[in-house]
Formats: sequence, C-alpha cells, structure tokens
Amino acid sequence: MRKTLRWLLSLVVLIGTVSTAGAATAAQPDAAGTNVVNDDAADIKDRLLAIPGMSLIEEKPYTGYRFFVLNYTQPVDHRKPSKGTFQQRITVLHKDTARPTVFYTGGYNVSTTPSRREPTQIVDGNQVSMEYRYFTPSRPAPADWTKLDIWQAASDQHRIFKALKPVYDKKWVSTGGSKGGMTATYFERFYPRDMDGVVAYVAPNDVVNKEDSAYDRFFAKVGTKECRTRLNAVQREALVRRTSLEKKYKEVAAAEGYTFNTVGSLDKAYEAVVLDYVWGFWQYGTLAGCDEIPADAKNATDDEIWTSVDTISGFSFYTDQGLEPYTPYYYQAGTQLGAPTIGFPHIEKKLIRYGYQPPRNFVPRDISMKFQPGVMHDVDAWVKRNANQMLFVYGQNDPWGAEPFHLGKGARDSYVFTAPGMNHGANVAGLVADQKALATARILEWAGVASAAVQENPDKAKPLAKYDSKLDKRKVERQLRP
Repeated sequence: MRKTLRWLLSLVVLIGTVSTAGAATAAQPDAAGTNVVNDDAADIKDRLLAIPGMSLIEEKPYTGYRFFVLNYTQPVDHRKPSKGTFQQRITVLHKDTARPTVFYTGGYNVSTTPSRREPTQIVDGNQVSMEYRYFTPSRPAPADWTKLDIWQAASDQHRIFKALKPVYDKKWVSTGGSKGGMTATYFERFYPRDMDGVVAYVAPNDVVNKEDSAYDRFFAKVGTKECRTRLNAVQREALVRRTSLEKKYKEVAAAEGYTFNTVGSLDKAYEAVVLDYVWGFWQYGTLAGCDEIPADAKNATDDEIWTSVDTISGFSFYTDQGLEPYTPYYYQAGTQLGAPTIGFPHIEKKLIRYGYQPPRNFVPRDISMKFQPGVMHDVDAWVKRNANQMLFVYGQNDPWGAEPFHLGKGARDSYVFTAPGMNHGANVAGLVADQKALATARILEWAGVASAAVQENPDKAKPLAKYDSKLDKRKVERQLRP
C-alpha cells in the first residue's frame, strides 16, 4: 500500500510538471539546422529530479541534447525492498519528450561521456543508459552477492522505466551489446510488457554450460586457413617459450605493482592470457589484421611473440588489478550466465597446465559461488516461444556468436541476422542490404516513428538522425568478456 501511495504522489508531481513542459523541452532547429533544446518553461532537469529517488551527479553540455549523469535509489533486493538500498548510476541523453526513448545497458559500467547507440541514431530519440548493479560505484555496501542475478538486474531496469515513463511517454526500445545484449533479452523475458522492441547485439546464449563444442567448430573454420595457422603458431610458441617470457612477465609485474592473489599465481595468469590470444584476435580483429601477426612464429624474437600476445590479450588483465573491475561479470558467469570452455588441438597437452580456466578462478575466494544450470535454459526456451518484436544481430567472425539465440515457432515479428565478416562490433549498418533495410524499418516501426513510405516499402528505411562522429563512434575496449 505504501508503494502505491508513493507512486501516486510521484505521478501528481510529474503530471503537474508535464502539463507545463510539453513543447518547452522540445528540440528546435537553430539557424544552422542543428536541433537545440528549448527550456524556456519547466526544465527537463527539474522534471527528472522530481522523480522520487533521483539525484543529479552532473550535467554535461552537448549540442542538440541535454546530458545528465544521475543516481537512482534502488532496493538491493526487489523481493524485499525494505532490506536496504543502493545508488545506481544512470545517464539520460535528452532529445525531446516527443521522441521515442532507447534504453541501453552494456552490462557493465555506464559511460559518463555523451554517446548514442545505433538504435538511438536510427529513431532520433532519447537515450537512457543504466550501469549494471554491483559494478562500482553502483554496488551495495556491504555487498550481498546473492542479490546479483539476472532477475534483480531486470527489475532494476523495470523500476527505472516505470519512473521515467511519465516523462518520456512515447515508445521505448531496449538495446545493448554483448553482455548488454544478454541483459536486454533478460529484461524482456521478465518484463515483456515494458518495451515496444528489443535490439540485442552479439548476445551469447550459453544454454548448456558443459557443452561448448560450438566454439571449437567456430575456431576450426573462422577466417582463412593461413590466418588460423599464424595465430595458432604464435599461441603455441608463447607456451613453448614459457620460461623466458614469464621472466619478462615477472619484471613487468614488479615494475607495475601487479599481484596475482585471485588467480593464484603468475604462471596461471600467464597461461590464461596466452590461451585468450586466438579468441581475442577474432573478437575484435579483422581478417586484414592477420598481416600484423608474426608469419614465422618459430623464428620470431621473444619480444615479437610477447608484443603480439600482449597487444591482443593483455598481460595486465589476469592480475588482481585487472580482474577486480570484472568481479561482478565473473560472478554471474560462474553462477548463471555460463562461460565457454574450448580445446586447443594445435597445442600439445604437455604445454597446457590449466586449460581454459573457469570463472571461479577469477573471483576472490571469500565470495561464494554456486552455478544454477536451469537459468539460461529458461531464457532460451522463453525466447523461442515468446519473442515478440526482438532483433538479434551477430558478427560472422565473432567467437561469442558461436552460441546465439534462436527463434522458435512462437516468435512474432522477430529476427536473427548475421553481419558478414564482422566481429564483436557487429551492427545493423553491417548487415547485407535487404536485412539492413528490414532491420532499420522494424526498429522505426517499433519506436513509432516509421513514415508511411517506410511502412509500405522497408527498402526506404534509413536512420532519422545524421551520423555524429563524437556521439556515434564506438570506442573499442579490448576486453575479452562478452
């Protein structure tokens, strides 16, 4: 009853604000034709801060938009909201309350720099971005790790959506890439009535955690034989030269202050980095990048082998300092999401001491973990039976796409497309022409902004906002998590 009264009170505040804001917050073209936000009446910031639990961290200027970094009070446990709260960071890229809104999460930390995801550009709308729970600083203190699961995170999104919907009352489309694509899918599974469409990019779908042969089949045929041979040779050579290269690793670790308490030893960290090498190349590299891989690994210098592995995998990652920001991801991978296990047929068994290590090895031992094998099966089955207005986009050369989502007979107005030659950065723009047009048209339709011409002929569909090199350029973060 208390929650109902609080929600009604917040609606009264917001209704009063909406009645005076309307056109006042609309983006209007200036003399140069650039959309700028008109705030002559009630300010959008005041409307956002009128939402119970919302507070301002900072506002950053960007031409044609208002960009806010905010905190929103969330319950640690949505099933027992009286048992404590935490502050969750979100950002709002405000265009116009008359435009649709895209709800984005990357599944990790939220960027506090203004940026626009592809669906936001396509629909020329607002964008709300959410930091995933337990990624600092959006972490309860003390942290009860049992409350880090996909339902709790989906409930975070649901609650943010319900809070912002009275302000942004047009259509909403959720999106995310990689773990963010997974997150958008889980949100739809648990709250299917919230969003008007879902665009999930490069979302892994590890239904049966113990069965990962799809990844082995992927690495046996990806790219060209020449490129695979080069990569495999460098990876093997890094293990052959383990003694000499680990000496260099120790020197680097001492100079940088790296420690290895979580993974257990420098030797374990070294092998983990090396075994990530081929995966890392295909996740973020391109076939053309094979020219930069040493062509003759056996005769390459130690520095050449080290540099190639370090550039792609990163010897700093499996240190305590490198792993710490990703503890929430590895916790989830080891409790619900699953994680790939791959073979290395090109490397003699005697050279591999630990193999592809499980998530448990990358989470501090004082955090308990128990895997729940039915969680991903539930999501997978739900998508097959119930997907409605969902689009999945994968990259042909992306290892994470080896286990994708599939649609079943119950799916409606939903699609799975693969961008040829693309990696973990696959997007709608990289699809073949007919799929690109169809995907763009469906996103516009779901967002409620498809023109009559597009509704009649999807081939006419194009993004409504012009490309902005600062807002739309993706900065590739070379981390090998999804």
